[in-house]
Amino acid sequence: MSEIRIEGLNKSIKGAVILKDINMTLTSGKIYGFKGKNGSGKTMLMRAISGLILPDSGFVIINGRELHKDITFPQSMGILIENPSFLPQYTGLKNLKLLADLTDNISIKDIRIALERVGLDPDDKRTYRKYSLGMKQKLGIANAIMGEPDIIILDEPINALDEESAHNIKKVLLEIRDRDKLIIIACHDKEELEFLSDIIYEIKDGSIIDRKDIADEDA
Repeated sequence: MSEIRIEGLNKSIKGAVILKDINMTLTSGKIYGFKGKNGSGKTMLMRAISGLILPDSGFVIINGRELHKDITFPQSMGILIENPSFLPQYTGLKNLKLLADLTDNISIKDIRIALERVGLDPDDKRTYRKYSLGMKQKLGIANAIMGEPDIIILDEPINALDEESAHNIKKVLLEIRDRDKLIIIACHDKEELEFLSDIIYEIKDGSIIDRKDIADEDA
């Protein structure tokens, strides 16, 4: 079971407040949605949880270990934040193999399964530079879910996908959640966010202004 605890998190860049007094506790077996306009702070909050930025004050504690103190980066976490970027001269399989080799705990079988789950052919010989926008998005999601880490963070996962592909990705995320994983997503589409999420945090001007429990509303 995974837990992310955020306490009094604050972040400013060049005098502009990006995150302000963020407090939340996230646990496995749920999908958490971050809702907010561009510039609201939701992507920066994802970066803070991922260990990609250092807060000015406050803490991000993952499974009892504080980021930037006890650990540099979270263990068992898959991330897709903003646009995916891969080496253009390699196939999707080769790109994921290179990334998996850095962790030494994801097999080629795991990679192939991840590619198939998002709707990509592991044996496709096309290089990344020849991928469509939708294929690039799928590869980014495959990278985040390969090996099925305990925590998955996805920024606009449905972006650039056609209706059939979006339906498949939503199905995959719900299946992963039901295996007691913790998933965080940001999405501009209100209906998509409410369909996927168990709990939605609305963020505005760097602050959490609302928390909505979808299960309670559906009851």
